[in-house]
Amino acid sequence: MMKQKKMSITLILILLMIGLIAGIFSGMVGLGGAVIILPALIYIVGMSQYEAQGTSLAIMLPPIGALAAWNYYKAGALDLRVALIIAFAFLIGGYFGSKLALMIPQNILKKLLALLLLGIAIKLFFSKN
Repeated sequence: MMKQKKMSITLILILLMIGLIAGIFSGMVGLGGAVIILPALIYIVGMSQYEAQGTSLAIMLPPIGALAAWNYYKAGALDLRVALIIAFAFLIGGYFGSKLALMIPQNILKKLLALLLLGIAIKLFFSKN
């Protein structure tokens, strides 16, 4: 199992921000887990790819990733505390993101989604890790 580290207030605030941003984008354009949370856990929080994937799956429980998250948990690659904090903020962000999205014309939302995906693709492509 993954060794549990003491969480600082700064880390908790970062996790809440990740959850809010992922929730807002999820509510606005249907993105969150793989596009926002995975890169944030890897590049901001410093998790390994496996830890980030396991934790991201736990955020979306139930029913989406229950069995897959269980496998990551058994392998020690899931931080349940991180998952719960982000899941809470994701819930709040999703609510407000959907409210915001309904006020934005669809053609603008489509362009925002395209820009977000392009930016993330460029970052992933040129990343050294």
